[in-house]
Amino acid sequence: MTSDQITIRNATLEDLSILLHFEQGIITAERPYDVTIKEDPISYYDLKQMILDDSSCVVVAETEGKVVSSGYAISKRARNYLNHEYYAYLGFMYTDPEYRGRGINALIVEELKKWSEEKGLKEIRLTVYSDNLPAIKAYEKVGFKKHIIEMRLE
Repeated sequence: MTSDQITIRNATLEDLSILLHFEQGIITAERPYDVTIKEDPISYYDLKQMILDDSSCVVVAETEGKVVSSGYAISKRARNYLNHEYYAYLGFMYTDPEYRGRGINALIVEELKKWSEEKGLKEIRLTVYSDNLPAIKAYEKVGFKKHIIEMRLE
């Protein structure tokens, strides 16, 4: 599969059922990294609202009529001591296991970077669990750099 066989487009409400499935895939994948995640059923996002909201961008990757990947960017207010007032926060990065390793996540990130630039958001951030090495490697591959580690104490 080549990138010309992949279409990146804005998500629609018709995509909601597959996006909710992707969300559960993300939660399942993240559970081993975070003992503080509540028991099922849980949800991370209000995907319907995000699809409808102009201050967010939910995109999907599609091939042969099948949605195989997703991601979002939202505008967030930065902390008052930073040198930018707003930034784009990326999340909801998921690719169907059958389609991983084909550069689809890079296409999703590129589309979200375009949206961020159009909104005037020069700073782009995301969070990833420190032990999630495959995700870290994928984000580094598209230009992200490690920035800060959040620590916790029970």
